[in-house]
Amino acid sequence: MQRNRIQFTKPFQFEMQIPVRISDINYGGHVGNDSILSILHECRLNWLKQWNYTEMNAAGVGLIMADSAIQYRAEAFHGDILRAQLYVDEIGPMMFNIFYKLSAMRDAQPIDIVYARTCMVCFDYQQRTKTEIPVQLLEKLTK
Repeated sequence: MQRNRIQFTKPFQFEMQIPVRISDINYGGHVGNDSILSILHECRLNWLKQWNYTEMNAAGVGLIMADSAIQYRAEAFHGDILRAQLYVDEIGPMMFNIFYKLSAMRDAQPIDIVYARTCMVCFDYQQRTKTEIPVQLLEKLTK
């Protein structure tokens, strides 16, 4: 069986800290897969916020997640402070991929928790169709 293999090919463009909340913990005692997507979402929203963008209005277009891939590397636990990093790559006329790394410190050593990728599609919510990446957004993505 083939597994997701996410490899980082560029330097990270954005970084933030995200604490693991008790509501992120599942019955296995670690962060659940649904919470990982929420943590990635939080990172993405804060990345957009640096330009006063949102997923509903990023230089005049909406952003919709077309797909995601998550590679789990280690467990995260309540009380961990996750270092969330991202960069953009594989930019097309209407979509782009965001690559993420979540890590935590354990015994003064960084531990990689998750490698992930989300494909974001530009979307016109009024027309309910995909649309091209606006020039203003493209300039931000390629910095």
